[in-house]
Amino acid sequence: MPQLPGTDLIVSDLCLGGNVFGWTADEASSRAVLDRFHDATGAKPAFVDTAEAYGDGTSERILGAWMADRGVRDQVVVATKASRGAKEHPLAAGEIRASCDRSLRNLQTDRIDLYYAHHDDETTPLEETMTAFDELVRAGKVRYVAASNYSPSRLAEALETSQRLGVTRFVALQMHYNLMERPAFEGGLRDVVAAHGLGTLPYFGLAKGFLTGKYRGGTRVDSPRAARAAEYAGEKGDRVLAALAEVAEAKDVPIAAVALRWLADQPTVVAPIASARDVEQLAGLLPMEDLELAEDELQVLNDASA
Repeated sequence: MPQLPGTDLIVSDLCLGGNVFGWTADEASSRAVLDRFHDATGAKPAFVDTAEAYGDGTSERILGAWMADRGVRDQVVVATKASRGAKEHPLAAGEIRASCDRSLRNLQTDRIDLYYAHHDDETTPLEETMTAFDELVRAGKVRYVAASNYSPSRLAEALETSQRLGVTRFVALQMHYNLMERPAFEGGLRDVVAAHGLGTLPYFGLAKGFLTGKYRGGTRVDSPRAARAAEYAGEKGDRVLAALAEVAEAKDVPIAAVALRWLADQPTVVAPIASARDVEQLAGLLPMEDLELAEDELQVLNDASA
C-alpha cells in the first residue's frame, strides 16, 4: 500500500479528486462516487483531495457531510488546501489560520490529514507561512503539510526555511503532471522532491480528461471539460492515445486506468489524483489500483509521450 514519505499516512493507489463535487457532480452523484470509491479501496484508507476554493467550500461540505453520515472519518485520508481566492496575502499567518478553521467546519472534522498551500504566495515571508503551518500541526488541527504549484527554487527555499527554523516542513508536492505534461515536473522540480524525500501527488492525472480517450480530434463530447481536453488533440495526443490503447487492450482495462498506473509508477509519485462525476466514470479509473505494467509497456508509453 502506498505511504507518503516521512509520514504515517497510508493511502489508496488512487487519490479521488473532489474538485467536481458540487460542480459537474451534484451532491447525490458526489455521494454515490464517494460510496463506490470507499467500498473499492477495501483495507486501504480512501484518499480524497479537495480545497476551500472548490465551489467556495461546497466540495468540502459535501465530503464532510458524507463522512459524518457514513461514520467513516477514520477510514478516509482527507487532503484540502488553503487557497488564494480574493485574499491579498493568502499564506499570511492569519489567513492560514482562518482557512484551516473554515475547512474544519466544512469537513465536520477535528483534523486535516494533509493540508496544502494551494499556490505559492511570494507576498508573504516563508518564515511566516511555515511557522503558521507549524502552529496548526502543534495544535492538532493538521497532521502534515504540503505544497502545491511551487517552483523548484521556491519549494527548495521553503524546505530550507523550515529546517532553519526547526518547524514542520512540507512532506509532499501536488503538481500538474501526466503523460501529456512531463517536462515541467521531470526537470528541476522532481530533483528537489527526490533530494528532500517528498512524495508527489499529481493533479490532472488524465490531462483534463483527454487521456480517457473520449476527446479525440473531431469527436464532440458533451462535457464542461471538453474544450480544455481538446487542447491536447494533435500528433502527440494521437500517439499517446494509440500507445495507451495498445497497452489497455493487452491488459483488458480502460485506457484511463493505464494512464493513471503509468503515473503512479513514476519516481517520487505516491498516488495520482483523478476525479469522476459519476459512478460510471469512476469505474474506468478503479482498475488502476490492481494494474501492473511491465517494463516494456512502460517504455511504450514513455516513448509515445516524450
